[in-house]
Amino acid sequence: MNTLKRRVAMQTRGAPSAPRDVAPGNPACVLGPGQDCRHALVDDQANQRLFAYEQGVRARFAGIVDMLRGISALQHEPDFEHQAQRIALQRLQWELPGELLRNAWVRGLDMRALHAHCQFHAARQCVRLAAQEQAPWRDALPLQAALLAECGFHTVDISPCADGRLQGVVPYVLRMAQDEHVLVKAYAGAMFDVEADMADWAQRELERLNGAFDHLPGARQGLRYLKIAIYHFSSAHSTQQGCAFHASNDRQAVESAAARLDELRVAIERSHGVGAAPDVLLIGLDTDLDALRIHLPDGDGDVNAYRYVDTAELYRDSLGLDAQDARERIAARIDELQHMDGWGQGYGTMRDGMRRLVLALAEANLSQIEYVIRHHAGRYAVIGHDEEFVCAGETLPELQLRNLFYFAHLDTVEEGAADLDVGMRIFRALNLRQGLSVPILVHFTYSSRVPGSRERAALRARRVRDAIVARYQALAEQGLLHCRMALSDRQGQECCEFLQDPDSGSAH
Repeated sequence: MNTLKRRVAMQTRGAPSAPRDVAPGNPACVLGPGQDCRHALVDDQANQRLFAYEQGVRARFAGIVDMLRGISALQHEPDFEHQAQRIALQRLQWELPGELLRNAWVRGLDMRALHAHCQFHAARQCVRLAAQEQAPWRDALPLQAALLAECGFHTVDISPCADGRLQGVVPYVLRMAQDEHVLVKAYAGAMFDVEADMADWAQRELERLNGAFDHLPGARQGLRYLKIAIYHFSSAHSTQQGCAFHASNDRQAVESAAARLDELRVAIERSHGVGAAPDVLLIGLDTDLDALRIHLPDGDGDVNAYRYVDTAELYRDSLGLDAQDARERIAARIDELQHMDGWGQGYGTMRDGMRRLVLALAEANLSQIEYVIRHHAGRYAVIGHDEEFVCAGETLPELQLRNLFYFAHLDTVEEGAADLDVGMRIFRALNLRQGLSVPILVHFTYSSRVPGSRERAALRARRVRDAIVARYQALAEQGLLHCRMALSDRQGQECCEFLQDPDSGSAH
């Protein structure tokens, strides 16, 4: 692992900032007259299905504001409570808290509480309908467990930034199926917990030694653990819409993610011996376009800020070719970058399995680039934050959509304070400036196979909820912070079930 010490000062390639009110189109789709952005390697049918899913989820949240505006105009009607519940059931398929409606004629409607209530229920509905609504595209994703195993990996552990713009990164941007072989744990700035990842690695390696992955392709040749860190940047507004945790400093974002990967490898090698460290991969995401920078590992497994393939460039350079020629050009470009000189020079080339994975990721991302071109005019209309709520604790893996929620991974508020504070800064601009509260869903999972697991998870949720309210006490006292607690069973049927508050007799 001596090459881990060869890290040099890194500086990422940046794009000039565009005016804040005018973002350029997608640079991958700059064509002449009569030309069309239809790439031979793009799965257009999968794109159509993914877009239908996106529209359905967006509509579920967008309908909340329209519904609340409608019932607000009726709050002084004699049968207001009945009318409000009828409208809510008709438009949203759930009821509103009766105590808020009954007292409206005296104190007026608490629109902040109603809005938060609806956000939580919309999230739960998305979770519970995920299997049904994602079925049309889930099996069509090209990067399934079998392909990952053929590339030499029994587990892929992904840590994207917790920024809401990366919440759909696995199924959409990477086009990877999320199952028991793909672990996803988001952290602010992609700064994953090294000790926690060591424990995850050890658990999965123990399962490998016990034969849990012997059924996978390539098991006889030996499968490995892969850790991926995903940082992000904005090509249009690099200094304003980059990673909030890194103060929109792209150089800091990539250096920090690369350093954290190095720390994990060093920690495992020092603890378990030379050669024990997992493979690592560093990926950068342009959240304006959903294009990737895939940093190519060298023969020692090291990644470098300068040695990467840009999928937007690959899309543009191979557009118009047939599928075979496009694949050959992409492979040639990746092999060319492996032998680059200067700051990006490595020590040998990546192993065959890693090269195959990089090729698969690059090709799969072409479909997402064209997805943004076709369905979002080449660049997202909202290139910054537009999240609906904060999820604190353990994530909701069923929710897979860009800018749907901000995630703060934590077991206690004290250790996750940095992640939570970043989310609160984001929602000060999104909600508080509009007079709305910050909705925080405290979510934890448990195992019904373990006695007492649910009770312990519920206690943890209440401790975290109470700590959040205490940390942001001023907001809570003004009705500008609303928390709700939910649990999910990792093995059973309970999914995002709201907890009842024992003090009030109702959900908090």
